[in-house]
This record gives sequence, structure tokens and C-alpha cells, in this order.
Amino acid sequence: MVKPGYAAQKSSEWQSRLLRSVSGLMVFETLTGLSIFLLPFSVSNQVMVILHTGIGLVCILPFVWYLVRHWRTYRSLRLSHETLTGYFALGATLVLVISGLVLTWQSVVGTRIGRVWDLSHIVATFALVASVVPHLATVIVRALAPATREPALARAVKGFGLSTMLWTGGLIAVAVVGALWVAPAPFVNELPEDYSYLYGPERPFAPSLARTSTGGAFDARSLSGSASCGTAGCHKAIYDEWAVSAHRYSAMDAAFLAVQSVMGKQNGAESTRYCGGCHDPISLFSGTKNIFVEDLTSLSGYQEGISCVSCHSISETDVQGNANYVISQPGRYLFEGADGGPRQLIGEFLIKAYPRYHVKSLQHKLFKSPEFCAACHKQFIDEEINQVGWVQLQNQFDNWRKSRWNTPGDPTKTVECRECHMPLVASEDPGRGDDLDYNRSPTDGKHRSHRFLAANQFMPLALELPGAAEHVALTEKWLRGEIDVPEIADKWREGPAVPIRIVAPPQVSPGEPVTIQTVLTNNKVGHDFPTGPLDIIQAWVEVEVTDQNGNVVYRTGQRDSSHFIAPGSFILKAEPVDQYGNLIDRHNLWEMVGVRYRRSLFPGLSDQAEFTFLYPGAIVTAGTETALAALDRVVAVPPPTDAVTELRVTARLLYRKTDQFLLNFLFTEEAGITAPVTVMSEDHATIPVTTGMR
Repeated sequence: MVKPGYAAQKSSEWQSRLLRSVSGLMVFETLTGLSIFLLPFSVSNQVMVILHTGIGLVCILPFVWYLVRHWRTYRSLRLSHETLTGYFALGATLVLVISGLVLTWQSVVGTRIGRVWDLSHIVATFALVASVVPHLATVIVRALAPATREPALARAVKGFGLSTMLWTGGLIAVAVVGALWVAPAPFVNELPEDYSYLYGPERPFAPSLARTSTGGAFDARSLSGSASCGTAGCHKAIYDEWAVSAHRYSAMDAAFLAVQSVMGKQNGAESTRYCGGCHDPISLFSGTKNIFVEDLTSLSGYQEGISCVSCHSISETDVQGNANYVISQPGRYLFEGADGGPRQLIGEFLIKAYPRYHVKSLQHKLFKSPEFCAACHKQFIDEEINQVGWVQLQNQFDNWRKSRWNTPGDPTKTVECRECHMPLVASEDPGRGDDLDYNRSPTDGKHRSHRFLAANQFMPLALELPGAAEHVALTEKWLRGEIDVPEIADKWREGPAVPIRIVAPPQVSPGEPVTIQTVLTNNKVGHDFPTGPLDIIQAWVEVEVTDQNGNVVYRTGQRDSSHFIAPGSFILKAEPVDQYGNLIDRHNLWEMVGVRYRRSLFPGLSDQAEFTFLYPGAIVTAGTETALAALDRVVAVPPPTDAVTELRVTARLLYRKTDQFLLNFLFTEEAGITAPVTVMSEDHATIPVTTGMR
């Protein structure tokens, strides 16, 4: 039999309101904690996170007070497995309380929860279960055992059990009601009723090769809302980088919208889906590019282009190109993307406090491969588009794959897309660090820039995007090769991206034609230079020769007052043609069947341009006329008023994103729109003039 005094003491303890309420709360906390850790991401689990955190904060003081009182009551007992499990449970509880407070603080005011604190909280939960269960089981079994049963104590124990179940059940009911109450409206993953399936119901997004994981539509809301990635402070730096990048304005690009409009009017709205997989995925997958709508680009797609979610949700790619990828629709957190107020705060808290699904659904190893970029950075036209046959267009991926920058199997000698166009920057972002790259670590304190610096120094300013001036300045530095990338410094070459070098004669004499050459070398571009749509991109050589007094002796490559490049200039470009041999000069690639001229530089290769002109004041005889007739780009200049002692040569490699003819066609000449020109590299030379005459 149990001693009467001791039994009464234990009976009183089991009947304590403090114990019964704290016990119910802690059982609920334990069950919700296990649910959050073990069960899949769901609305109910998110409600569990909210209740788990709120109730945990509320019951800390009463629970700590109960622990202190319980310890003071039984501290005089001799050590046994019962008291040892009790002390072990006490230790686990202290870890849970401290780690829970830290995790809550980090979720509310930080950008991510600490891995050590999170692991401590999880381990302490299992430790608490492992110690409390045998601790209570021993006490309860002893209290209810026939040999030692004390009626009052047995009733108190049973009352404790019932009270605990009522508290726990009541809180679970609150969680269920909360899950039903806050459940967000489901996405409407349906194409419009009047959607045109021109290429068949099994290919709703054709002629683009892009596909959804379900084969059907995705609600535009599920792929948009990029601003929410920055408002919580978590990915603000990355969001700010992306917000002015070519990925962001891929659907806002004024030239893209104008060309899309022409394509839709000429070939039908369905044909513009060909462009949508890369330029405008939100509109494509939500069914906006339909023959029965005027606005082929939805508002969300127009403002976001390649949004954060649309890029990070790609689960499979194919190097065939033309947006040959599979995109999945990630589940969204409660109140994710809410605009202000408590709902936004709760949504941001949930992502930070319960990040496992956020990371799993949006972070993939696939991003770290050039094959991921190949889905869009490789393009072709086939019979389905031009009604004739297959033609290769821009192809940065295979350029890189076949170049000196790619050494398969040896990352120490390879420079991949992300290493170049997404250089590492110092970061406080939750996603900083990486343990998958050979030269990085999880604690390197850096993230990859999401500016995606490349060659478009036109649209950010034209669209007046926030931060456009800074971005354009960086783009121009990038084009010149002036941005250091320490990560690949031992593999990359120094100097301009595409240097220009003058090859000039050691001296010239009157009466002789002067021939100079400019040599261009693709020094550190990872693919052809230039690349992209070469029917509109222009890179050309500008040469100017003056005498010692600054008088112009010869020039080529200048632009006139209407911003057109002078005829006969040396230009790196392509001239595609349609099936009738007409030049494709309005970016009407849907009519292209081939190329009549193409000039660009493969990585590491050089090209040269040669220019010939007559020495100033030369006397042209019949013999020299005959000789000069066979030379290209020969210019005779009037004799100078003063004696010429030297010729000074300046050569520059210039670049602009969009040629003037296309801009005038799309926006009219009266609009006065022209693309900025970047001096990528330049060189100077001086040629002495001899005094002898021939």
C-alpha cells in the first residue's frame, strides 16, 4: 500500500489545474511539432505552425513555473529510472523552450531560421517524447496497479488523463476549424472556354515546346507575385537584381511586344505561343495567347516576364531548345503574396518558420547546369513555323559546348553559363552558400547575381525601370570585359571581351594606297560574338584616320544623323531570308528559311577587316588607277593644305542591341527611338609619312 501522506500529496499534484492545462498544451505542442516535421506540406500543417508557435509562446511561463514547482516537490527523492527520465525530460524541455524562442525570433525578424537551432528543436522533441513517455508510464502504472492502488490517487490520475485529452482534442479542433477557415481559394488551372487548339488538344502550348507537368493550364497567380520574394527581406537583394534584368522585362520589352503584335496579326495569335515559352511563360500557360483576345500578354506576365517562380519551377529541360522544358506548379503558402497587413506578415512568417517545402519546391540542382539554360538559349525554326523546313537560329548552348570553355568532366577547366553571367556577390540572402560547386562551400557568404548581365543596354532605360542607370552602366562594363569575376579568374583571360587591334604599315609614302587592318578576337565571350538574334543585333568596326592636325583623311563605320550605319562598313551580323529570297529585316523570323550572309566570332577565334585609301595628296596615274580598281573600300581624299607628317588611326568595335531600321518599322521614324551604342574596345596607331616622292 502507498503511504497515506505520500498518496495524498501525489493525488493533489495530479489534480493541479496548472498541471492539467500545461499537460494538454504540451501534448498538443508535441503532436503539432511531429506533424510539421513528419507530414507533407499542407494547409493544415501551416495552421499547425501558427498554433504551435502561438501556444508555445503563451504556455512558456506557466510551463516553466510548473517545472520549478514539480522539481521542488520531488527533488528529495532518491535517484531512480523514474527521476532520471524526469531530469532528462527537464533538460529536453529547456532546449525546446530556448530553441523555440530563437526560431520564433528568427522567423519574425530574420531572413531564415538557423540550421543548428532547427535541428536542436527537432532532436529535443524526440528526446522529450522518449523521456516523458516512460516517466509518466511508470508513475501511472504504479498508481493504477492493483497491489498499490489508492482510490483517490487513481481517480486523480484518470482525471488528469481525461483533462489532457480534452485540452488536446479542443486545440486540435481549433486547428481543423482554422485550416478550413483560412484555406485559400484554389487555383483555376483551366484554359479559356474559347481557347484555340490549333495544334491539337494534346499540344495546347504549341508551337512552343514548353509543357506543364499536368499537360494543362496553370493559373497566372501561381507563377507570378515575384515582388513577395523581396518584401519579406529574405531575397531582397536577389529581387532587386532580377527586377531590372532581361529575364524580368522579357515580356515588357517594347520591341518584343511590337513584333508579337505583327506576328499575331499576320499568322494568328496562336503562332505567338512560339515566343511565349521563353519570353512570356505566365501568359502562355494561363492561356492569354489566344485568337479571341486582343492583349496577348496578360498583366502579370507583362510585368514579370520570366518570374522567380516560373524559372525556379522548371523541373526538366531538353537541349533541343525552343523552350523545351517541363514546369511544375508549386504549392503556395497561406497568404503568400498578400499585399500588406497581418496576412502578409503571417505569410512571410510561415515561409521562414516552415521553409522545407519552399526550398524543396524551388531549389534544384538542375539550375546549376548549362543544359538548364539551353532550353531557351537555343532556337530554331521548322516547317511548323515557316511552312518550309528546319533552320537553326541563335544557339549559345552549342557554341559554348563545342568551345574551349567546356572541358567535360573537369570543372576546374570549364567555365559554365552561371559562373560568367551570374557571378558571385557578397550576400546576406538565406540562400547564400553552396556545397555543390567544386569551389564553393555552404558558408561562403555569397549568392549568384540575378542581374544576368549580358548585352542589352537598351531596354532598362527605355522602360524606365528602377535602377536602370546602374544596370546599364554594369552592362556596358560587362560588354567591355571590365567586370572582374574572381571565381573564374584563373580560367578567364584578361582584357576586353572582344579586343580590336590595328595592323598598320610601318610608314607610307605619297602616291601609294594605304592599307590598314583591324583584327577582332573573341577573347572571353563564352559563345559566338555577337550572339542572339543577329538579324537585329549589330557589332561593327569604326575607323577614322586623321593627319597630325586632326584633319580627317579617311573614315568608315560612322552613323549618319538618322542613326544608320554607313554603307560598306564592316559589320558582324546575319542576313536571314524568306523563301523568296527577301531579306528578313523586321524580325519576322516566322518567314525565315535560310541565311544569305552571317559573320560572327566563335570563342577564341579572330577575324579581320581590311581598309584601303589613298595617301592624302597622291597623284593618281593611269597605273595606280588600275591597281586601285581591284581594291575594296578605296577612298580618295583631297590634298591637305599643310604637309602631312603622320597619319593617326583610331579603330573602335561598336555594339548596339537593335538596328535602326527595325526600330523605325516598329515605332515609326517620328518616334525618334534609337538604341544606345557601346564602345567595346578600341586601338590607336600612328603611321609616319616619308618625304620621298614616287
